[in-house]
Amino acid sequence: MMQSLPGDAAFRIAAGRYGYDIMDATAAASVRAELGLDRSLPLQFWSWMTQLANGDLGRSLVTGNPVWEELAPQLAASMALAGVAIIFSLVIAVPIGTVAGLWPGGIFDQATLLLSAGLRSVPAFALGVVLMLALAVEARVLPVAGYGEARHFVLPSLALGLSLASVSNRVIRDAVVACSGSAWYAFARTKGLSRPDVLVRHVARNAAVPTLAYVGVQLALLIEGVVIIESVFAWPGIGHALVHAIFERDLPMVQGTALVLGLTFVILSFTVDLACRALDPRGSPAA
Repeated sequence: MMQSLPGDAAFRIAAGRYGYDIMDATAAASVRAELGLDRSLPLQFWSWMTQLANGDLGRSLVTGNPVWEELAPQLAASMALAGVAIIFSLVIAVPIGTVAGLWPGGIFDQATLLLSAGLRSVPAFALGVVLMLALAVEARVLPVAGYGEARHFVLPSLALGLSLASVSNRVIRDAVVACSGSAWYAFARTKGLSRPDVLVRHVARNAAVPTLAYVGVQLALLIEGVVIIESVFAWPGIGHALVHAIFERDLPMVQGTALVLGLTFVILSFTVDLACRALDPRGSPAA
């Protein structure tokens, strides 16, 4: 896909290195020969795969630094943003979904359904722009962009959190409805336990299993959303770096970033699976 983009990659890389003002055809030819861009696509891919087999993601074509050294701080920034977004989504979704599930079909349930459908239909980056205009430009209570302080997390993580909560609150609602209609719930109420006691002792853990499983699904949406949100808010994360690497035709950075994103998703999904097994060990052979 990178090879099929229009234009000359050597010119783009030379411009990223030296700037558009002093970049010329000679500089582009030098970069092309230095980086082996004149070689065939199979040879370039084989060279990268050979490096990868040795645990080397290669070097950035623009900066010359090892790809992993470039990605490590960016990945940390993205994971921090994703973590805060998950917290925001759970803080919003858990109480709304629980209340809607305890009184299904009520006014609150129907209102949150409409609100969830509306939020889900809006892309996270568009929601981020709306929040930026409302809270940063008009109200001036938060910075438009930035990194390094707690207040810089609010707008991008809230945009992601609202997008995730629009679906996860319905998952929680359905889980609570299923628990409330079960025989063990009726038995607990018959024993004399109050609704709050049953909710805390029994419903919470049983509803947490499908909720946590869906968090694994949300991770894919989160990784996808972070790439765009980071560009909107100039967040120095892996998504922001990916966009710049594509513009600069920095192929090792693009390949390394895509590989790290894929591995991160696999690792996080596996962690979610282990957490679900810990909450509900009935499926394990030992049980």
